Amino acid sequence: MKRALALVAIFLVLSIALLPGPAWAGGGWHHGHRGGHGGWWWPGALIGGLALGAVAIATAPLWAFTPPPPPVVQAPPAVYVQPTPVYAAAPAYAAAPAYPVPPPNSAPPSYTPPAYSAPAASYQQAPGYAPSAAPAVQREVVYENGRHVLYGDGVRQPWQWVWVPAAAPPPPPPPPR
Repeated sequence: MKRALALVAIFLVLSIALLPGPAWAGGGWHHGHRGGHGGWWWPGALIGGLALGAVAIATAPLWAFTPPPPPVVQAPPAVYVQPTPVYAAAPAYAAAPAYPVPPPNSAPPSYTPPAYSAPAASYQQAPGYAPSAAPAVQREVVYENGRHVLYGDGVRQPWQWVWVPAAAPPPPPPPPR
């Protein structure tokens, strides 16, 4: 029996000596993450628990036996306020139409003519016309010393004004000898 007690005592002393190592290293027995207490160790908890218990016992007569404060029950104060009158001018815009407005992009409303109305008028197809010719464009502007000529049609070829100088006058006759 003495031998078993000695083994338990040696085991406790060794465990007390070895257990704070991981806690001091920051492991806190949480696989390398800091624990809630950052390395809690049981002898400190035991001593702290005793100290906390001693403080609780020493201060118990001060707070445990005092009567609770009386409850304060009051009705909220009544406040009566006359609402201020608000006057607004009539709107400056026209009233909304009396008929409902259909949502955008909806089908037009259907219409059934009354039975006593005249039959619907039939229309003939409009005759086909040849496309009108393009309006005449002034294509030449003439000056004494030349002229501007407009090339192109504006659709297939862009408009382009080209200066064409007038023909040079004939050279003067040779002087007599």
